[in-house]
Amino acid sequence: AWLSTASTASQIFIAPSVAWLATVFGLRRILGIPSLVFAVISLVLPFVRDYQTLLALTILHGLLIGTFVPATLMIIFRNLPMQWWLVAIGIYSLRVGFALNFGPALVGFYVDQIGWQWLYWQDAIIAVLMAILVYFGAARDPVNRTLLETADWGGMLLLGTGIAMVYAGLDQGNRLDWLNSGTVVAMLGCGAFLLVAFFINEAVVEEPWAHANVLFSRNIGFALVVILLYTLTSLSNSSLVPNFLSAVAQLRPEQTGRLLVIYGVLPFAVLFPLSIWLLRRYDVRIVLIIGLITFGIAALLGTQITNSWRLADFIPIVLLQSVGQAFTLFPIIIIALSNSDPTRATAFAAYIQIMRLGGAEIGIALMATWLRVREQTHSNLIGQHITHATDQVEQFLARMSGYFAGHGTATAPARSVGTLAGMVQREANVLAYIDGFWLTFGFAIMGLLVTALITKSPPGPFTPKAR
Repeated sequence: AWLSTASTASQIFIAPSVAWLATVFGLRRILGIPSLVFAVISLVLPFVRDYQTLLALTILHGLLIGTFVPATLMIIFRNLPMQWWLVAIGIYSLRVGFALNFGPALVGFYVDQIGWQWLYWQDAIIAVLMAILVYFGAARDPVNRTLLETADWGGMLLLGTGIAMVYAGLDQGNRLDWLNSGTVVAMLGCGAFLLVAFFINEAVVEEPWAHANVLFSRNIGFALVVILLYTLTSLSNSSLVPNFLSAVAQLRPEQTGRLLVIYGVLPFAVLFPLSIWLLRRYDVRIVLIIGLITFGIAALLGTQITNSWRLADFIPIVLLQSVGQAFTLFPIIIIALSNSDPTRATAFAAYIQIMRLGGAEIGIALMATWLRVREQTHSNLIGQHITHATDQVEQFLARMSGYFAGHGTATAPARSVGTLAGMVQREANVLAYIDGFWLTFGFAIMGLLVTALITKSPPGPFTPKAR
């Protein structure tokens, strides 16, 4: 569990600073040699058996991933002609839905067919390819020594460390029982303190790196809120459906993966050109509303699940979620970019990365806690009904004992009670997942309300009028 936390926390630590680092040192330095280092680490990781070494390599592995993903936007704006920006940003946003739906199938294939080590070794191959592309495609920019001399290192360290600690506290909260754990309390408390110190630092230093006034634009502030709400409502796709099929339907990742690939990835790929076409011709807010509405409808369908639901029953939900993925994140990024101040691009990029990564982890921690608490609540309520229905329960246990008697009379009563307990747990899980879908529906509605507060973007390279 700590390996997963360490990997993602290190990504969150570095991600807000990447835009500034790329501006100062150039994309070639940020992506070139680090890609080869990443390839070596990915190649070595499956062979490591010492925990401390594994933890250190995992942290470095996460730092490099946290560098690569945010640098993609910098590549788009620095290397591509303006007429390709919309398509490139669409591809950038496409990776989120693709990863969510394709990931389970790929993991299942690696684990069952060719070995779990390929979860890392695939990265080694891709990283070498990335290094080659960077070598031939990235400009040889000199180091910007003016920015380097006025660097706000304190601000970057405070923000990165603060949000990484808050994430670690959230990620470990369910496992360590939240505020009953000194470790969780320390991480959340120290993280919050460092974030307060960051905002104070940005207010007093001469050259603030990510001053909070970048958020004071109405549309940018609301766009960041919508990014958070999108992340929370898309949990119906990234968490609830595959977890239900695993916990209740007892399906393996490769079985779940087929559903997500066929009805999640393929429609998503077909809808991607349509989303670009719509954004070139219509107000971006209309496309965003379509995406949020489809997420809401998918969540409503999810509130109808029962213990008998299997892969085919989830097809309409996954299809609608695919539409939501195609028509939601892409427009949000366009709204944010259309309303941003180019002179504060690095500050804006920092907050975008915070919402992208931090929002996802907040959502995962929130949903995990919500499901656990609701399952316990429903288990208690169902148990009370069973206690009050004594006659029916005794009749059921007698029938089950008779069934199990053929496999051993002595163990039949215990096995019948175990069967009843398993049924209670199953139904409690089903009701908890229904509550989870209701929660994501609420986030979709909140996203629509916030979208209604966003005003029309000024003319620019991303607005239809400018074409």
